[in-house]
Amino acid sequence: MNFQAYAGFVPGTYTDSLAPPVSTWWPWRGRTVHVARAAVPAAEVRAMVVHGGGGYSGALWPAAAVAAGDGVDVLAPDLPLYGDTVEPDPAGVRYDAWVDLLCDLVAAERAADPRPLILFGASMGGMLAYEVAARTRQVAAVVATCLLDMSDPAARAAATRIAWMGRPAPAVLRAVVPVFGRVRLPIRWLADMAAMSTDPRLSRLCAADPRGGGASVPLAFLSSWMNYRHAAPEHFDAAPVTLVAPAADTWTAPELSIRFLQRISGPTELVMLENCGHFPIEEPGLTQLRDAFTRVAERAARR
Repeated sequence: MNFQAYAGFVPGTYTDSLAPPVSTWWPWRGRTVHVARAAVPAAEVRAMVVHGGGGYSGALWPAAAVAAGDGVDVLAPDLPLYGDTVEPDPAGVRYDAWVDLLCDLVAAERAADPRPLILFGASMGGMLAYEVAARTRQVAAVVATCLLDMSDPAARAAATRIAWMGRPAPAVLRAVVPVFGRVRLPIRWLADMAAMSTDPRLSRLCAADPRGGGASVPLAFLSSWMNYRHAAPEHFDAAPVTLVAPAADTWTAPELSIRFLQRISGPTELVMLENCGHFPIEEPGLTQLRDAFTRVAERAARR
């Protein structure tokens, strides 16, 4: 886990309190899932960090640890293809398996520990957190930096490296999957990793990291993601949703996520993170993220 490399981008006011996570392992359907943890037995709430494409626990840990603060018990799984999770068949990984894994992990964690659990989804992980909350109904709150619904053509255009290719992508991918579904391509070929951060050094680190943005994904995974139909927001009442949208995100414009947030029928909140790019690590947005997460955690503890 390359925690230290990413910790170097955290503002200096937070670096003294940053501690590396502890690696644990969880068996799931023939896989050995790596779960990073910072156990706080006295904490009133827990938080599960959900990464997206090109992310993993080590990359997100510094920003997530700052956001959660000192009084939250935190865990962060590495989804198959990323981080230190052992995946026996990388070419066979599908988006549906990511959803199933997270649902099962939430159920396992809730069975072992009754404290309220918040899902904190970053990037593509935002919709994963939303979907898992809808399916399990065991989540106290959802906090997401993005809510990119792939049924929205504009969201697909933003998610792909070449915008015009994103719009027809679901149909094109469905057509090629029967023959080329197990072909794996570097994620940096498909997504604009240069727009990951306002700091080019962090963007380059993410793109080159073999556990994260330097990994390859099968075309069938992309097809399963692009064609996945998430729970309808008009009927979503599983948990309050807070969108912490990076205001300076040049990759996935906040308006795309806000549009989805406004369709959610349950309680919602919007917090704009000033000066933050897609990977929210800049000030004052990082402090605003921490403040927002603290409010969510306090509400969850009272539920």
